[in-house]
Amino acid sequence: MTKSFDILIVGIGGQGTILASNVLGEACLSEGRHVKGAETHGMAQRGGSVETHIRIDGLYGPLIVPGTADLLISFDLLEALRYSHYLKTGGKMVVNRHMVLPTSVFTQKSPVLTEDEVIAQLARFDPCLIDADRIALEAGSSLAQNVVILGAA
Repeated sequence: MTKSFDILIVGIGGQGTILASNVLGEACLSEGRHVKGAETHGMAQRGGSVETHIRIDGLYGPLIVPGTADLLISFDLLEALRYSHYLKTGGKMVVNRHMVLPTSVFTQKSPVLTEDEVIAQLARFDPCLIDADRIALEAGSSLAQNVVILGAA
């Protein structure tokens, strides 16, 4: 990687979105990369949306402008759809293929979308869908789902 690289990590409160961004940031620092980050998590404790912006070797502030993210990492299907407008043309998307229910974000959606409907809407981005729940359980703990997704990314 020789130029700026912008990563948006999204999920539901409690999934470890901020921890994952910290892990990624520490890895960048270990490589001597310049990294900036920002997070929003106001309603996280109530099952709300959490987003973290990671800008590697960027020249400007820590927030990613919609339509410019190189990579979208999502720990929840519905969050991937909600934040898909941040992805640039040709950007990559790595997504847990399941939705966390119920969440405050999900209950605001009308009509309610199924996992298959969300996957169909995400198809235009050619996402890398990961069954993080299954993989984490096979590794010994369902709590490792965010690490599974981060590793896949």
